[in-house]
Amino acid sequence: MKKKILVLGSNGKTGRRVAARLKNNPEVEIRLGSRNEEIAFDWEKPETWENVLKDIDSVYITFQPDLAVPFAADVIDNFTQLASKSGVQKIVLLSGRGEKEAQICEEMVKKNAKNWTIVRAGWFNQNFSESFFLDPVLYGVVALPRAEALEPFTDADDIADVVTEVLLSQNHNGKTYELTGPRLLTFEDAVNEIANASGRNITFQGLSLEEYVQMLKEYQVPEDHIWLVNYLFEQVLDGRNSNVTSDIEKILGRKAKDFSAYAEETAKSGIWNPKS
Repeated sequence: MKKKILVLGSNGKTGRRVAARLKNNPEVEIRLGSRNEEIAFDWEKPETWENVLKDIDSVYITFQPDLAVPFAADVIDNFTQLASKSGVQKIVLLSGRGEKEAQICEEMVKKNAKNWTIVRAGWFNQNFSESFFLDPVLYGVVALPRAEALEPFTDADDIADVVTEVLLSQNHNGKTYELTGPRLLTFEDAVNEIANASGRNITFQGLSLEEYVQMLKEYQVPEDHIWLVNYLFEQVLDGRNSNVTSDIEKILGRKAKDFSAYAEETAKSGIWNPKS
């Protein structure tokens, strides 16, 4: 009997990687949770939830835009209650490391799920190649606040490997893991490694948070995105996450991917060296 797993956010950085890993497992039947699937799923439309949960054994939750947003806890509470009523036996939540609001969402999962695992992570390596830092890297100038903050950037492939493992094994039920890369870097350190790996001249410029927010407004970045970025830089990058854990090694039996390895692999893809 195949295990039926629902992957929410199946087009996202970790969701699509988890989906790819599960598709290769002959003992798993996977359902993708997104607006564009045959059985559509939308966080903002609770009427879509019941169909996507039908006959599902386990769910991987990634929440958009972020668990820190004010309405997230209510949505997670309602969804996880429905999931358990629908027969879901296990919920794995991707949570934010050091985010108090995200921990409120974690408590909703713990309260409602029959079995659960919480996977916390901070800034992804892939933010520089698949997300909001890519355009500045391509432009050649990355301007960010909190230049002095040390962050253990975590690779999305490592997160996906961990999530796949905890979805398939009961050994991780009732546990909370904090995933980090193997060392601390500033954002300037990360940009310098990308410059070295790609052979490009990319400069880093430190800004105040006020200057950064103003710059985002000038670029007409949506207000909700500005709110979230402001929250992450102001609340989370205050040193609370400036430490590394061994949870990836503990779960996978190998060391976490170093940022240098990520930069070298990604540079080979050519994403940072687009043809003009």
